[in-house]
Amino acid sequence: MTTVADPAAALHFRFATQEDVNAIVALVESAYRGDVSKQGWTTEADLLDGQRTDPDGVAAIIADAHSRIILAERDGELLCTAHIEKQGEAAYFGMFAVNPAKQGGGTGKAMLAEAERVARELWGCRRMEMTVITVRESLIAWYLRRGYQRTGVRKPFPYGDERFGLPRRDDLEFEILSKPLA
Repeated sequence: MTTVADPAAALHFRFATQEDVNAIVALVESAYRGDVSKQGWTTEADLLDGQRTDPDGVAAIIADAHSRIILAERDGELLCTAHIEKQGEAAYFGMFAVNPAKQGGGTGKAMLAEAERVARELWGCRRMEMTVITVRESLIAWYLRRGYQRTGVRKPFPYGDERFGLPRRDDLEFEILSKPLA
C-alpha cells in the first residue's frame, strides 16, 4: 500500500491477513477496554466492560470480499488498525484502534486519511460513514475536525449482545457521522 511520513518516522499501511488476527484483537482490546486503554484518550473502559472484538469476528471481516482491515505499522510494530466495508456508495469505517501509549502523534489521523483513500480508490465510494457512541463528545469532536458531520441519525446500542461489550450505563446509543469522499 502506501508509506506516509509523520513527525517521528514513516508509517507503512497494508491490508490484514488471517495471520494478523490475534495481533488485531490484542490492539483493539488494549485501545478500548481495561486499564491499559486508559493510557490513551479513546478508551471506552468507563462506558463498557467485556470484549470489543474477538478472533472469529476479525477473521470473518478479513475473509469478506467487501471488507478490508488496514494496518499501520512502523518498524514492524503494529500501531493502528481500522476496518472499512463497502456498503453501496458508502464505506463504513470502524474497529479503529491506535496503540494507547502512542496516541496523539498523528497515527490515527494518517490512518483515517488512508482509509478514506482506499474506500474511494478501491471501491469508488462517495462517502464514509461510521457510528460513534453519542456520549463520546471528544471523539466526535475529533471526527468533526476531520470533515465528518453529525447526521442526527441515531441507532440503539445493542444491549444484551455481549459481543459489543457489557454496558456500565443505560443511556448508550450511536450516531451516524458522514463525510463526502470527493
